[in-house]
Amino acid sequence: MSTLEIRDLQVSVKLPDGELKPILNGVDLTVKAGETHAIMGPNGSGKSTLAYSIAGHPKYEITGGSVTLDGADVLELSVDERARAGLFLAMQYPVEVPGVSVANFLRTAKTAIDGEAPKLRTWAGELRGAMEKLEMDPSFAQRNVNEGFSGGEKKRHEIMQLELLKPKVAILDETDSGLDIDALRIVSEGVNRVRATGQTGFLLITHYTRILRYIKPDFVHVFVGGKIVEEGGPELGEQLEAEGYDKYKVRA
Repeated sequence: MSTLEIRDLQVSVKLPDGELKPILNGVDLTVKAGETHAIMGPNGSGKSTLAYSIAGHPKYEITGGSVTLDGADVLELSVDERARAGLFLAMQYPVEVPGVSVANFLRTAKTAIDGEAPKLRTWAGELRGAMEKLEMDPSFAQRNVNEGFSGGEKKRHEIMQLELLKPKVAILDETDSGLDIDALRIVSEGVNRVRATGQTGFLLITHYTRILRYIKPDFVHVFVGGKIVEEGGPELGEQLEAEGYDKYKVRA
């Protein structure tokens, strides 16, 4: 059973003048396989900074604390090493990769993680099955990664990666952003299929509770001012929907 442990994580971003601006101010969080943690908070609270810092984005500088995955120091690993170790990030704004087809991209990623290339015949069936579950046209496999994709298509593609790569910990950064009702349902069903295996821990970052109606969290954390200021169960998400974040902003 894999465990991601974040202890007193402090992160800053470098401004154009070279000055460091603190964003995360001591984050403590433990995510175990089979658990789903929802991070909710207002714009600018540092939720996405948390996601990208764990993934290894060079824009962010770690100034204190630790992040470990199954006891291994994540912060000492390069971005690709973190992915191979079992960390997965679904980005709020997935990037386009011109000249690389979806099929080649996914097979290359699978090879890097497993240490050997999947057998072509078996892999073709897995890829086709994953696309069918996410209601994606088979032609997408031959298109360049995210090039010309709609917002919903990009998010479905990310969940297809999630299902095929089977990470230890998946960080979903506002996966519900830009999705219509049907796409939200399809994407959520994909996440729930992976959750059902009990082999992946989820960190679900969102502003709203609408995705939590499809993906039921075990824990909800309120994120304000670069740290967690309140924790609870699914009922906390409903409370936030009704009352907003104002009282937490005042406290922070």
